[in-house]
Amino acid sequence: MALLEFDDVHVTYRARGTEVPAVRGVTLAVDAGEVLGIAGESGCGKTTLTSTVLRMQPASAAVSGEVRLDGQNVLELSWGKVRALRWAQASVVFQGAMHALNPVQRIGDQLAEPILLHDPKATPRSASARVGELLEQVGLPARRAKSYPHQLSGGQKQRVMIAMALACGPRLIVADEPTTALDVMVQAQVLDVLSDLVKDLGVGMVFISHDLSVLSSTCDRIAVMYAGRIVEEGPAAQVFDHPKHPYAAALAGAFPRIGDTRFRYAPAGLPGDPPFPGDLPTGCTFHPRCPRAVDSCSTGGEPALLQVDDRRTACFLLQPEQVTA
Repeated sequence: MALLEFDDVHVTYRARGTEVPAVRGVTLAVDAGEVLGIAGESGCGKTTLTSTVLRMQPASAAVSGEVRLDGQNVLELSWGKVRALRWAQASVVFQGAMHALNPVQRIGDQLAEPILLHDPKATPRSASARVGELLEQVGLPARRAKSYPHQLSGGQKQRVMIAMALACGPRLIVADEPTTALDVMVQAQVLDVLSDLVKDLGVGMVFISHDLSVLSSTCDRIAVMYAGRIVEEGPAAQVFDHPKHPYAAALAGAFPRIGDTRFRYAPAGLPGDPPFPGDLPTGCTFHPRCPRAVDSCSTGGEPALLQVDDRRTACFLLQPEQVTA
């Protein structure tokens, strides 16, 4: 049994009397000790999907399907059980560490809070000792527990967020673009910390990013999302080096690769933006931006997510029996 399973998950926001489908029928699984990357541009549904794991979506969202963590559907749990699940079974490394940390509390007090809340045997003294261990685990000296957030660099703040996510020994960590605001050198250090923790602790991780090159070097598998659906999913190196879906190919081509003559000049871009979820185009939702689209891509329903060789792909061009002349 997988550690985390999304089974036909739909998330729809209600606003001003209209319904906006942000996630549309996603089915994915993550095993313990595995890192699943979820890629896509802003607005494709990555964060909305993973917010269902800890029930963090706003009240205006309607969620259907099943989100199973260790076999239990978290969408059916009472709020008391959801509160007990957070940090203890699954935790989040938020995108903006600068905004996620309380500026008027010391780092040590913020790290100790979830420990004292979720461990009935914890005392202030044992929590303080645990805080020191956590900081050392993510490459920071234990004395940093006395610091305030403004006394830390961006990379150090992100390490603190990782330490907080580990505080109660969860089985699953959701990392929501944890390296976006960091420079390249610090980004590499934080990625090394995350990779080592997954390897040493055997936790499962869902890593969200728009950067396919980062995901390819960090994750075991990658799922590419577009307009609320998975359009390609498979082994990380294969999805990055040999993408099958045109959108996955566009994401991979947006980042230069050292030594690859195809990227001697500026990387190729992709014109336009993802469609508004409340007004999706007919047929394949990617066809208005797709350089390989044919007339039949804009008619009928959307392409199914089917197994194609070593991965799942949703593209009419890869499913010849669905394409009409």
